[in-house]
Amino acid sequence: MRFNRPTRRPVTESAVPMINVVFLLLIFFLMSARIAPPPPFDLTLPVSSNDATIEEAATLYISANGIAGFQGRQGDGAWIALSAIDRETHLTLRADAALPAPRMAAILARLAGMGFDSFDLAVRRP
Repeated sequence: MRFNRPTRRPVTESAVPMINVVFLLLIFFLMSARIAPPPPFDLTLPVSSNDATIEEAATLYISANGIAGFQGRQGDGAWIALSAIDRETHLTLRADAALPAPRMAAILARLAGMGFDSFDLAVRRP
């Protein structure tokens, strides 16, 4: 009597370890990435040879024509949002290099009138 041998199923690799590795990589990149909203408009920062690093807790963007951008708002909405934050919050100013000096002086006076007595100006290296 002859018995038929059972057909062997091909051994397949499990995809679970690969899924685990991909999931761990995803978690790693999400935890290590700095997720920040993009600037409200394109800026060309002024050039400086200063090597100091700045702490960016709150960032006020100023375009070349003087429009303010803060926390996703532009124009007067940005100034309203800026007036709502604590005055002890560290403020960073990212102003376009083409911003005229009188316009910059008016913005600095407005910031001083709002109670911001110190802030950092972001620059780029040459």
